[in-house]
Amino acid sequence: NSGVLSLLRPLLLDVVPTIQQTAALALGRLANYNDALAEAVVKGNILPHLVCSLSEQNRFYKKAAAFVLRAVGKHSPQLAQAIVQCGALEMLVICLEDFDPGVKEAASWALGYIARHNSELSQAVVDAGAVPLLVLCIQEPEIALKRIAASTLSDISKHSPELAQTVVDAGAIAHLAQMILNPDAKLKRQVLSALSQIAKHSVDLAELVVEAEIFPVVLTCLKDSDEYVKKNGATLIREIAKHTPELSQLIVNAGGVAAVIDCIGSCRGTVRLPGIMMLGYVAAHSENLSMAVIVSKGIPPLCACLIEEHEDHIKAAAAWALGQVGRHTPEHARAVAVANVLPTLLAMYMDTRSSEDLQIKASIFTKRALKSILQKCTYLPALEPLLHDAPPNIMKHIVGQFSKVLPHDSKARRLFVTTGGLKKVQEIKAEPGSLLQEYINTINSCYPEEIVR
Repeated sequence: NSGVLSLLRPLLLDVVPTIQQTAALALGRLANYNDALAEAVVKGNILPHLVCSLSEQNRFYKKAAAFVLRAVGKHSPQLAQAIVQCGALEMLVICLEDFDPGVKEAASWALGYIARHNSELSQAVVDAGAVPLLVLCIQEPEIALKRIAASTLSDISKHSPELAQTVVDAGAIAHLAQMILNPDAKLKRQVLSALSQIAKHSVDLAELVVEAEIFPVVLTCLKDSDEYVKKNGATLIREIAKHTPELSQLIVNAGGVAAVIDCIGSCRGTVRLPGIMMLGYVAAHSENLSMAVIVSKGIPPLCACLIEEHEDHIKAAAAWALGQVGRHTPEHARAVAVANVLPTLLAMYMDTRSSEDLQIKASIFTKRALKSILQKCTYLPALEPLLHDAPPNIMKHIVGQFSKVLPHDSKARRLFVTTGGLKKVQEIKAEPGSLLQEYINTINSCYPEEIVR
């Protein structure tokens, strides 16, 4: 407001190097504060000055100038675009070849902040020739430089298969895979994130990541003391598992399912989410893979997530995963039902206290999970308690299962009378001619008239 920007601008061209650097630093801190100030820096025509002198000045100035570009570019795609238009990318890429690791780090950071917005900006960073140099940066000895370069490769890869392929073609996977065992937690976070962003796009890219022999090494990350290393490790495994039954089977064979189940059991909150999703993806592929989740004792921790977590989206993910486990055969459904999941799912579905978007989504997932388990479940003791609480749209699935089992099972028929199940069925008000009414008629026809009355 006091007109500082117009006073700082000429100082960028001062004859004294320290004054130039300090002026650049001041501009960077202003631009870093919020997007309005970053816009003022762009409108004040300061970027061309910076870019001009980037190539010839000393390392301190280069670092300060790269900091300004990063501070402007981080706020929005429009501001990042302004940096691209003033020709800064080429200069930043030249800085990636600088002798000083600090300059490389500052340039890499600025490029990452530009690339993360969208695929067009990411493509511009690629076209400027940044990727091969970033792959060289992750091989440098300085940990800070490795971290930022890995993070930037992650930001470039995330938008599209083509961009991820560019990173792969530069030979990034092998170098990233070697760093999974690095003792530095922040570096591991970025490395796992970059590999996830590559693997998520397609089967081919996921297979390339797997071929770098990340299993079973990556499973150690699930036991890491750093929450983000755990989360990113589980995310990487999830992104590989989701593509094909073969990739999921490979993870099962490496002990990945058991490791993810332990990980879910040992942490709380959003750290659990990628692991929950991973189990759902594995179970969804086939009966055998779903059985692998059951045999590895995956159901209890998923049930625990339903009860312990407060966030709707984590509960919904756990409900979805349980639905994927239970939907294959009566045996799968029974494994889920025996864990007393159905009443919890039903209660979740009925609990419509908040009608926000998230709650609606959670409700849809829960309803689907309930239906897919119920349609396969022939284990009647788990179904019976639900007869008392279920709403009509769920009730028809429950009564439907009774109408399938009771005609062929005399012991179950006797139990159904003594536990009061048959009485409850008589109290259900069904539309004449509806599917529910048909199921009720089928059940009633299993018994003598006087018992029904």
